[in-house]
Amino acid sequence: MTSPSRLNRRTLTIASAAGATLLALGAWLRKDNTVHNQTLPSTLPPMTGRAPVLFIGHGSPMNAIQSNRFTQTLTRWGEALGRPKAILMVSAHWLTERDTRVSTTAKPPMIYDFGGFPAPLYEVQYPAPGAPAEALKAATRLAPRQVGQDVQRGLDHGTWSVLKHLYPAADVPVFQLSIDITRDGTHHLALGRALAALRGEGVMIVGSGNVVHNLRILDEAMGETERASEPWAQDFDDAVKLAMNAGDYKALAEWEFLTKDASTAVPFPDHYFPMLYAAGAAQTGEKPRHVFEGFHEGTLSMRCVQWG
Repeated sequence: MTSPSRLNRRTLTIASAAGATLLALGAWLRKDNTVHNQTLPSTLPPMTGRAPVLFIGHGSPMNAIQSNRFTQTLTRWGEALGRPKAILMVSAHWLTERDTRVSTTAKPPMIYDFGGFPAPLYEVQYPAPGAPAEALKAATRLAPRQVGQDVQRGLDHGTWSVLKHLYPAADVPVFQLSIDITRDGTHHLALGRALAALRGEGVMIVGSGNVVHNLRILDEAMGETERASEPWAQDFDDAVKLAMNAGDYKALAEWEFLTKDASTAVPFPDHYFPMLYAAGAAQTGEKPRHVFEGFHEGTLSMRCVQWG
């Protein structure tokens, strides 16, 4: 369990970390600025049985309007998954302090939570309906923990940038759960376990973040690669994969001890915590399938995983 002093340090660093993220994101310019805003009628069959749980390394917002190995994988993945009843997104880009909330917005607006990008990125639309009833069920599953409601919350880029490729028709209802950034890994893993029962009701749980996420140490010239440009990034990504495969959830929750350079791979856990919700929602005996492995800009892990 993280000590109170450590939690205070985490709380105090939220503003500075968010600022650094925005500054680094502003440098993430790409040449391909084509926007695909047209939504086509879905031809996907509905899911049957228990919905799977996913973790997606979302990377730069620019992936929303690019075609690369990562986004092409998302498209094929969505086609193979089928259409769930609803999607619960736990995104690195909705952080709260000392509380947890669900979005109960019926028609979630777009949130362009970044700056310094090409204009076409701000024109992207993903008009998926909300899922207020499913959101309230999720809140009930987390009892006796107190869960607030946000009736105005839209979809942040950790959500729409990946769903635009997974479900381009934007016809699957979506709601989000916030991350209480003052809590430790064990807490977030436990919330994932509490939410797991939603899968039996057709709700697909998706964590959206990045296993390795340090925007201060990127190599933009590297583009998309199979291996990291720095040993500390590759070592941490490998360690997480090994822990997933072994079902060692304790090691995943205590991520600070996975490698000697864990604090470089995860200087702030906002992008790591969504993976714990996904891992927590996995059922006993479900083996992880590593749908995508690789790095963007040298050190940004784009690992994507499916359980079930």
